[in-house]
Amino acid sequence: MDGMAELGTFSALMAGISLSAAAGLRVFLPVLALGLASRLGLLELGEQFAWLASDPVLMVVGIAALLEAGAYYIPVVDNLLDTLTTPAAVGGGTVIVASLLPEMNALLQWGTAALLGGGAAGIVQGTTVLARGVSTTSTGGLANPLIATSETGGSLITILLALLMPLVFGILVILALAWLLIRLIRLLRRRHTEAAPDT
Repeated sequence: MDGMAELGTFSALMAGISLSAAAGLRVFLPVLALGLASRLGLLELGEQFAWLASDPVLMVVGIAALLEAGAYYIPVVDNLLDTLTTPAAVGGGTVIVASLLPEMNALLQWGTAALLGGGAAGIVQGTTVLARGVSTTSTGGLANPLIATSETGGSLITILLALLMPLVFGILVILALAWLLIRLIRLLRRRHTEAAPDT
């Protein structure tokens, strides 16, 4: 029985990490999916996070998800949104994982959630910010709607797979996040080296 409970907890954690990665693409869609999944009995939220599945929260988050997705198609606004949504994505990822963790010390719960959920969202969000910046510079923003569409679609697909096959997809997401993190670090180091004045 304990083994089944541990497997269920691990499965929920994998789903949480995947949903957090999706929050790096669109902040509100995974939060909406989390609340709906709780209502449908697919995921069990901690008692202090039951509000995420309440009607008012689902309505507000649903409207916010639509507005966020649409705003990324507006030139200039999309780059501004990246600045605003980066901390929101990290916060959203943190809340998602925290809501699915078993009862534990609050500091440990939020620390773990920030590392796993916030980290997952932050890595993905950082990648999309760089991609949009390159697109804006190289195409004058003409390719940005294509990036916006792929981000929304990617978020929806990630949410669906996180709920349907949390264990397998969660492991794949963790491997992808590790690869993205390595690539981001290398890119930032290269840019820092290129920007450094010759000595």
